[in-house]
Amino acid sequence: MALSVTSASAKSAVKADINVTPLIDVMLVLLIIFMIVTPIIAAGFQATIPRSENPELRPEGPDEVRLGIDRDGKFFLDLGEGPRQIKDADLPARLESIYANRTKDKILFFKADQNIEFGRVQQAIEIARQAGARVVAAITEQKQSLTKKKEGG
Repeated sequence: MALSVTSASAKSAVKADINVTPLIDVMLVLLIIFMIVTPIIAAGFQATIPRSENPELRPEGPDEVRLGIDRDGKFFLDLGEGPRQIKDADLPARLESIYANRTKDKILFFKADQNIEFGRVQQAIEIARQAGARVVAAITEQKQSLTKKKEGG
């Protein structure tokens, strides 16, 4: 009889082991939810780029650095003497040499065709940032209002 009492007390003793099965179940459910929801969120992302309505025209200065991308995705660099085409491989070194000599401001004015891929714009901005441009400013066309069109024509 004493043998049965010791065996019963050994079975009813508190175990110090952690039961990880519910934790694993919860983690698997969360993993599945995130695997399904994350692509849906990324696919539904849409951005509307703002349009500019500049009421005042600002003339371009002779010492401004202007980088342009045409509809074919080619880079054009304008340092005041007119835009000149520049190869992709030459652009980072050219911008670095321009901004290394500047102490006053390190601003890049950027103009791109509206129909090019945004990845090309992003690539140009990244090159400019790595070359030392502190500010990248977008050049936009002035939006025409109906009153200005009537006055002009």
